[in-house]
Amino acid sequence: MKRSPKWPRVSVGPASRVVEGSAAARRKPPGLPIRKPRPAVTLRGDAAAEAICAVVRRIPRGWVATYGQVATMAGMPRRARLVGRVLQRLEPTTNVPWHRVVNAKGEVSFSLSRNGGDILQRRLLEKEGIKFDASNRLDLERNRWLD
Repeated sequence: MKRSPKWPRVSVGPASRVVEGSAAARRKPPGLPIRKPRPAVTLRGDAAAEAICAVVRRIPRGWVATYGQVATMAGMPRRARLVGRVLQRLEPTTNVPWHRVVNAKGEVSFSLSRNGGDILQRRLLEKEGIKFDASNRLDLERNRWLD
């Protein structure tokens, strides 16, 4: 039986891989969008911690900021987790108002590693006049500090 000339012949042997491979070698992959590299963070170690604490000290009483907001204001955009780590390692007797930093949902971040610090944070915020709703969230639109 003769095959129609408009249908290519399909073979599954090693020769077909060579033919397919050579055609694939001639084709170039589609151009992917080139991402701009993020600006290098020049602050490391104590300098980063000092920059974060300097921003947190500026948050007025009765206002809150998010971890990402503090990171951006400290000159380290997209480093919200670093802000959390720095604030978690502060001494209990510090003069940095760490309790005024909440997550992007407007919640106090609850974690077992905080050893009750999450409950203390909520109490300190309520003492400053910030109200929480039934789902343990505060109104970020009303209480967010905009420098």
